[in-house]
Amino acid sequence: MKNYIFRRLLLTIPVFFGITVITFLVMHLSPGKPTDILTDMNQKITAEAKHRLVALYGLDKPVYVQYGMWLKRLVKLDFGKSFKDDRPVIDKIAERLPVTLLLNFCSIILIFAIAIPIGVFSAVKKDTIFDKITTVTVFLGFSIPTFWLAILLMILFGVQLGWLPITGFRSINFDELTFIGKTFDILKHLILPVFVSAFTGLAGLSRYTKSSMLEVLHQDYVRTARAKGLPEKAVIFKHALRNALIPVVTIVGLTVPDLIGGSFIFETIFAWPGMGRLGYEAIMSRDYPVIMCVGTIVAVLTLIGNLLADIAYAYVDPRIRYK
Repeated sequence: MKNYIFRRLLLTIPVFFGITVITFLVMHLSPGKPTDILTDMNQKITAEAKHRLVALYGLDKPVYVQYGMWLKRLVKLDFGKSFKDDRPVIDKIAERLPVTLLLNFCSIILIFAIAIPIGVFSAVKKDTIFDKITTVTVFLGFSIPTFWLAILLMILFGVQLGWLPITGFRSINFDELTFIGKTFDILKHLILPVFVSAFTGLAGLSRYTKSSMLEVLHQDYVRTARAKGLPEKAVIFKHALRNALIPVVTIVGLTVPDLIGGSFIFETIFAWPGMGRLGYEAIMSRDYPVIMCVGTIVAVLTLIGNLLADIAYAYVDPRIRYK
């Protein structure tokens, strides 16, 4: 297992650099430059001043030279300074990343706590009322756009009923609250973004679990376990579920990057001060250093998620051994 993990870590290095090269090229192929936003709205800026500004940011150099300069800084964990406010990018990420991790951690817990039981019981109770209701709910989860669902929930629970806050991470009077009050205030702000971010993932994972469980329940070893007189709970959760989780583990490895990718949408809608919103603002302002930093973090999380999924195979299924 150790040798396998070591080889996988070595393989992630060229994959990681391939991702950064593609991101860098796509970023520079997009129309416009970061300096356009600073100069186009100011009629007093001369062509010479625009050229000096381009040279200041190093945008006058060939793309491969710019990528080499970025790569040298990356080795030192220096992502440069933001074009927008001249702040170090790593400081801006450090402010936003914990909030995004909190949101995504709560979403993952909600997804697995609900999706796997729904998938298992839908397979066990196939064609019952419970299965039909969950199937309809799952199809809604697949078909409803995230931004549209977020807006509907904001109108219902935030505007009409006034039960939940619809923007931000904390209330205006957050500093005046007690510790318990601050905790409940953050939880209230978490409810809508967590539900929206988890809804689609919950639908997908529950369907994968159901499909895998239906296949496993017809296997010979499950019928043998029942023929031996084992309790139904032991047959379902000890014998069937463990084997049914093998395909599900693949989906687990992609859950974290999917959530962060989706956070670009709902963090912007809910004005959530996370990394997804920072990435969206960076794309709109063509803030190259911030875009590359966010893309690098998402790439690392994707590679780590895939590696953890492969390692989890051996624990879910003892027959799998890596050499």
